[in-house]
Amino acid sequence: MPLPLGQPAPFFSAPTPSSTDFVFDTAGGRYVLLLFLPTEPAPRVAALKALAANQRLFDDVQASAFVILREAAGAQGLQDLRGLRWMFDRSGAISDRYGPEPHWLVLDPTLRVLTSAPIEDAEAIFAQLAALPAPAGHAGVPLHAPVLIAPRIFEPELCRALIELHQADGGRFTGVMRDDGPRTVAVMDELKKRRDILVEAPELQEAIRERLERRLFPLVRQALGFTVTHTERLLVSCYDAADGGVFHAHRDNTTQGTAHRRFACSLNLNDDFEGGDLRFAEYGPATYRPPAGGAIVFSCGLMHEATRIAAGRRYAFLPFFYDDAGASLLAAYRARVAKLEPARS
Repeated sequence: MPLPLGQPAPFFSAPTPSSTDFVFDTAGGRYVLLLFLPTEPAPRVAALKALAANQRLFDDVQASAFVILREAAGAQGLQDLRGLRWMFDRSGAISDRYGPEPHWLVLDPTLRVLTSAPIEDAEAIFAQLAALPAPAGHAGVPLHAPVLIAPRIFEPELCRALIELHQADGGRFTGVMRDDGPRTVAVMDELKKRRDILVEAPELQEAIRERLERRLFPLVRQALGFTVTHTERLLVSCYDAADGGVFHAHRDNTTQGTAHRRFACSLNLNDDFEGGDLRFAEYGPATYRPPAGGAIVFSCGLMHEATRIAAGRRYAFLPFFYDDAGASLLAAYRARVAKLEPARS
């Protein structure tokens, strides 16, 4: 049976004609049509004709369409288009999670089920899609991202010290995390353009931890109901307009090596820049910016992006927070990876 109304869609990644590993969970923020294509020629052709006749509905802003292909035959020559992608599911793992029978499935901008229909009911599905409001209005009421904005976490002197630390080093471009079999590895791609350094000076590390524990963690416990026991990476980053600084839509806990992360923190060290704000597209087009010295804290499971810097440089402190349960998850991952390492003489 297809997924019922309101149920979150299972996340997956799969190859497309233009990507070896398209990560579906980044498709949020717009309506999504999934077509689980039949293998029988007549209904297959009818479904594809209906999709082609309504392609104007799909622009990757209002809506996107994904065609799930179970077999390799007939996949040659396919091209991803704006608003339309072909997902190859040769093992059947994706289709099995959504319901093995061919069907249409429409997801809302939070990637939850809005409606579904048998494969022969294309006309009804496209009529519903054409009548949908803008993605920001899908709930019928204004939406706000479930985030905590906390001012006055770092004082100006500490912000300045961390900026100067980054400026003295210059930082390095870092990749994004992807699973490669049983391991999670960093991959360089166009998703992120940002220069990072780690804070290694003990006195700065102690100053950071003291302020987080006294000023931020009580607010996280009060507002988000979460007790932080572990902090991952004391990282200072720079999004520079000269680099085209940006971090496109992603989630922070979707790989084996990042599943322990519970909350992300983005603490601005300066405010003399344009662009570079956070957007949570599943909750509308609004952007969020904490004041200099202030933090925004949000669940690592939320899809988010750091918008492109338009002018200047944005310096930010970007740790992750987790608890003892997350620490156990991370330890189990590291133990599994350690067993894969070749024995050292």
